[in-house]
Amino acid sequence: MDLHIKETKQLVAEAFSEFFKEKCSTGDDVHIALSGGSTPKIVFDHLAAEYGAEIDWSKVFLYWGDERCVPPSDSESNYKMTVEHLISKIDIPEENIFRILGEDDPEEEAKRYSNVLDEQLPKANGIPCFDLVMLGMGDDGHTVSIFPYNIELWEMPENCRVAKHPDSGQQRVTFTGKIVNNAKTIAFLVTGAGKTEKVTSIIKEQEGYKQYPASLVSPKQGELHWFLDQDAAAGL
Repeated sequence: MDLHIKETKQLVAEAFSEFFKEKCSTGDDVHIALSGGSTPKIVFDHLAAEYGAEIDWSKVFLYWGDERCVPPSDSESNYKMTVEHLISKIDIPEENIFRILGEDDPEEEAKRYSNVLDEQLPKANGIPCFDLVMLGMGDDGHTVSIFPYNIELWEMPENCRVAKHPDSGQQRVTFTGKIVNNAKTIAFLVTGAGKTEKVTSIIKEQEGYKQYPASLVSPKQGELHWFLDQDAAAGL
């Protein structure tokens, strides 16, 4: 595990953007799973502004680790946020973008997107293998759309499953742990004082930490990075 602790959220975005650019500079095709949330917005803005012209986007293929079951025009759509903050500002071929169809039937879409991963991604251990999976973490320790109450979804055999938000009941299509932990590189982006308690518990492996889905992120053969601001890292 590598920790990257920066003073502010903006500096986290800058550090991760440089990290992202390096991952896209191999000359090979790069398959990346994006995350939603407030921190990626800043990351995507910085990435587009500073590295948009430097990255060969024809070799970058974008996917999403989870998506709310809403149309792509909805303000809650992770895809919409990515379009506004990144995709609309860079020269990436449309055929390189594989969005989760949040407007479709959730169960059918989870199956379809599972097949997309099987068809599009290279395999390792017989499982689709991302070059980079971006992850956020909620105040409750959830990651992708797997929450403490439905943590059993992490171990499911499918690539993707349907999950429900514990409070709103909103349906989401999410990766399972099978896909997350098979990536070459996994990077958490976690900022804000609201995350301090869970970050501390998970990284220090304090009592009860395994109840948090984010604690189950453990790449089989790859790297694990945590990009944290000073607030989120205050307990370390």
